[in-house]
Amino acid sequence: MWIMAARRILIGIFLIWAVSAFIFLITQILPGDAAELILGQTATDASLEALREKLGLNQAWYTQYLNWIYGLVTGDLGVSVAGGSTIADLIKFRIGNTLFVGGIVAVISIPLSLSLGLTAAMMPGSMIDRVITATTLGLIAVPDFFVAIFLILILAVGLGWFPSVSYLRGNEGFLKSLYVLTLPIFTLVLVVSAQMTRMTRAGILNVMSSPYIEMAILKGIPRRTIILRHALLNSIGPIINVIALNLAYLVSGVVIMETIFAYPGLAKLMVDGVQTRDIPLVQACGMIFCTTFVVLILIADLATIVSNPRLRHPK
Repeated sequence: MWIMAARRILIGIFLIWAVSAFIFLITQILPGDAAELILGQTATDASLEALREKLGLNQAWYTQYLNWIYGLVTGDLGVSVAGGSTIADLIKFRIGNTLFVGGIVAVISIPLSLSLGLTAAMMPGSMIDRVITATTLGLIAVPDFFVAIFLILILAVGLGWFPSVSYLRGNEGFLKSLYVLTLPIFTLVLVVSAQMTRMTRAGILNVMSSPYIEMAILKGIPRRTIILRHALLNSIGPIINVIALNLAYLVSGVVIMETIFAYPGLAKLMVDGVQTRDIPLVQACGMIFCTTFVVLILIADLATIVSNPRLRHPK
């Protein structure tokens, strides 16, 4: 088991390095550079060359890459080209907002989806199972921005219960923040829970066709006990992986949500960086997103190995 876990960790480290090289190369081939953005179109060649030398843009690409990697490891992400502030300060504020919403959505959606998936698996073919299956399938089929706009029209514009713009100044209390963020949290809970519910149901029903489950049924063990004590642990691998993917989505995939609700999160910060051609900011945000995906999938793989005896003892 330890060898398998170490192998997964090494693969994760290699993937993070490969992603860093890909992000750096992609941003390097984009037209223009930071010096042109800072000085504008009226800059002279001499001023551009002087600023490129100051920023290190005239160095070889591999030297720039090594300096950038060293800055990532040491926490020195550089300075934003557009605003002049340090990228670490910009990210520190935005990532706190993103993690706040993502944490609340995770706390609500994970227990909810597991409960709904287990309920549907315990009563396959029943009316409850059909309602859960149809509802989750409909939520998956509908784009998340459509769900957000639909909730805004009904709950914000029509009924006036919640604000349509989720802007926080930073001095709000916890309950006030929850009230302001009700619509994006509700939207993300609906979108994320639908996928996890269906995966939970499908994973458990797949295990229920195993011979040892059939033997337990023939012995007269209640279906609820079979699912909770036997089937759930053996189907936990796919469930953990889909939970990890959805948690990663809450950090990096909510660009549309943050844009619709004007929420100052990390994903919207990257969109602003793309619009202003702030390459250092885009590189830093891209690395955070990709590292989050790799780390969460790595944790899911390790949890699957620990929870499944067949993976711990493959022989």
